[in-house]
Amino acid sequence: MSQLESMVLCREAQVSTLKSLFGERHHFSFSSIFIYGHTASGKTYVTQTLLKTLELPHAFVNCVECFTSRLLLEQILNKLSHLDSSEAGCSTEMTCETFNDFIRLFKQVTSAEHLQDQTVYIVLDKADYLRDMEANLLPGFLRLQELTDRNVTVIFLSEIIWEKFRPNTGCFEPFVLYFPDYSIGNLQKILSHDHPPEYSADFYAAYINILLGVFYTVCRDLKELRHLAVLNFPKYCEPVVKGEAGERDTRKLWRNIEPHLKKAMQTVYLREISSSQWEKFQKDDTDPGQLKGLSAYTHMELPYYSKFILIAAYLASYNPARTDRRFFLKHMLWCKKKSSVLFSQQTSNHLLGPKPFPLDRLLAILYSIVDSRVAPTANIFSQITSLVTLQLLTLVGHEDQLNGPKYKCTVSLDFIRAIARTVNFDIIKYLYDFL
Repeated sequence: MSQLESMVLCREAQVSTLKSLFGERHHFSFSSIFIYGHTASGKTYVTQTLLKTLELPHAFVNCVECFTSRLLLEQILNKLSHLDSSEAGCSTEMTCETFNDFIRLFKQVTSAEHLQDQTVYIVLDKADYLRDMEANLLPGFLRLQELTDRNVTVIFLSEIIWEKFRPNTGCFEPFVLYFPDYSIGNLQKILSHDHPPEYSADFYAAYINILLGVFYTVCRDLKELRHLAVLNFPKYCEPVVKGEAGERDTRKLWRNIEPHLKKAMQTVYLREISSSQWEKFQKDDTDPGQLKGLSAYTHMELPYYSKFILIAAYLASYNPARTDRRFFLKHMLWCKKKSSVLFSQQTSNHLLGPKPFPLDRLLAILYSIVDSRVAPTANIFSQITSLVTLQLLTLVGHEDQLNGPKYKCTVSLDFIRAIARTVNFDIIKYLYDFL
């Protein structure tokens, strides 16, 4: 257990629960275990580390890579039979067309490998994608222990709750285990554990404390924070390397690293430039706007209707719904009296941040600001989806079947102004003046 504690930090409760669920090798475990939590909360790492450390027979499969049921089933069978399905020309590679074939071949594999007397674990990472596959796949995995008459446990790793998975036809309920987000103390402990050997642990812990003080309010993703810590640590050490400061001169070290951390705030989650480009950017003290690739959204070229959709989304986010009829009524002339009212409302609403709006309101504003007649075709809806993928729009409450999907506009006012400059319609010119 001491080895596991050194490898898996701040997840003692979850490790203890999983160990008690696994039990001894010959014990029957739960037929399925559902592990969920936000991204970078340690689900995949803890599960993999636990199975490898305890040397339990398992097959770990990523559902993003296996985007069809056939690929998924074959990958599981080949991993259980110690075959690499990616090897070209592998004559013993198993093929599996249906779930019935999977059950038959699974019995053969577990018999051939002498696994009848111990639990076999099938781990399905990114299990969210199972919902888009065949309808019998998820219920089949939930009842795999019963269907195969083997000691097998299927572990689902997901970022969404079990209630979004549950089939309408009914199924066996898995054991649900939640991985909470890391607290700031947990992040401090995990990131400080990665300190370089040439520097003391206290020196690196002080650096991590500064890093979290800047980024914790906007980013709590352990992977991103670890990337930022490695990327900016050489700049933090620069005064120590040059002999201008000691490891305990925290004030001088903070003054040196503060402007560079503020520049790094512009690229959190985006990864618009490589690590080598960022290091060159730090050494040359280049202005962030002059570096190619940095803040690329400011010069992104969007399709024709996507520009109107984004402007409509911005107006829907920052204007109250009660003002839509007054401001976006078709063929309505905009007067100076109303413009002053709109400007005062825009100013106050910007302080409150973007508000969610339904899809039908977005389309209504879109039809009002576009001169030509726009039909609600698949092209329009696909462009809305593309804006969500580009993180220019955020989808909230998409499972709300009563009110439909809701969105938020995540771009800045400067970005909308840049988009409005490329549109040459009169009503957009009015909108640009008010924005």
